Amino acid sequence: MTWRCTGIRWSGGRPAVGWTADGRGERTSPLVYGAPLAFAARGERRCLGVRRAGKRTPCPAGAAVPAAAGNAQCPECARLDRSLSVAADTNAGDPRPYRVYLAWFGPGLAKVGITAEERGAARLLEQGAVSWAWLGRGPLMAGRRTEELLRAALGVPDRIPYARKRAVRSRLPAAADRAGAVAALHAEAAALEGWPQSLERLPCEVVDHAAVFGLDGLDGPARTGTAMASGGAVAGRLAAAAGPDLHFSDGLVLDTRLLAGWELAAAAGRTTDVPVAALPSEGGARQDGLF
Repeated sequence: MTWRCTGIRWSGGRPAVGWTADGRGERTSPLVYGAPLAFAARGERRCLGVRRAGKRTPCPAGAAVPAAAGNAQCPECARLDRSLSVAADTNAGDPRPYRVYLAWFGPGLAKVGITAEERGAARLLEQGAVSWAWLGRGPLMAGRRTEELLRAALGVPDRIPYARKRAVRSRLPAAADRAGAVAALHAEAAALEGWPQSLERLPCEVVDHAAVFGLDGLDGPARTGTAMASGGAVAGRLAAAAGPDLHFSDGLVLDTRLLAGWELAAAAGRTTDVPVAALPSEGGARQDGLF
């Protein structure tokens, strides 16, 4: 049975690497900041199928996925996954309560979104939100209308590229300033008219994830891993994790979406030899261990 990486999973406010065995099982390996990691990809990167409600349906074709693709799915599985997502608005009658949130990733980088209430803060952790606050709760479509209203009124985008998030993580303002930025946007949103009556407005209670992510230990410019390849290795000491990203102490940032679909093996004593690039806005330790 082959276990393939599924990327980072945030559970209980802590990061872990997820694994799947062709739909026959799921497991996670907790990540610890300061611990060594060394792993190499082997075989061929494969589609992970579709995961819904905690269950994964394997790709019927077992299709290969390009090494540099940000999503470990073939076109058919990606299309099905998209059709089942909240973002696609294909289930307007979903009876579950939803929450509208305000997420802040760095100066000038904020967005508004929605998530199922039962998921708690998981969506904010998955996106790498440094500071955030709830705005309201209610039915799905009321949350969606509020999301669109606030995006237009506050002038915030519906998504922020991870490259922009990564570029500011090592030089964030102080926690009080982060909280103040979120509180100011929350107050601006709360003062707007036109909120759906079925959406309950929530008070501003700012949550900060810098400590959860381990961002206080980041320092200096970073370079990003751009792809994995069969035999390619990553070795170093884990400094932080935010959203899907692993930050190593030597400045390497690896998006674990690039690891998804690969079978990973321990690579004791190996040095990093994956392609890397400097972050757009920014101008190999040898260790043992596997997640």
